[in-house]
Amino acid sequence: MHTLKLVQIGNSVGVVLPKEVLGRLRIEKGDSVFLTEAVNGAFITPYDPALDEEMRAGREFMKEYRNTFHALAK
Repeated sequence: MHTLKLVQIGNSVGVVLPKEVLGRLRIEKGDSVFLTEAVNGAFITPYDPALDEEMRAGREFMKEYRNTFHALAK
């Protein structure tokens, strides 16, 4: 667990992430992160939850038409 500090950045407030957290998340200055609210708090992740849903839908589509894609690949 890490204690994070809120800092003033212009008219906004930001969170300072420790270097080891940046390394673990494989993110660096300038990258985007996503805040997801949950019942017991919030999660910060580099993975876009909307993209995850789109990928799931794409995988279902590819699975449904697997034979068609296989025939097209020949």
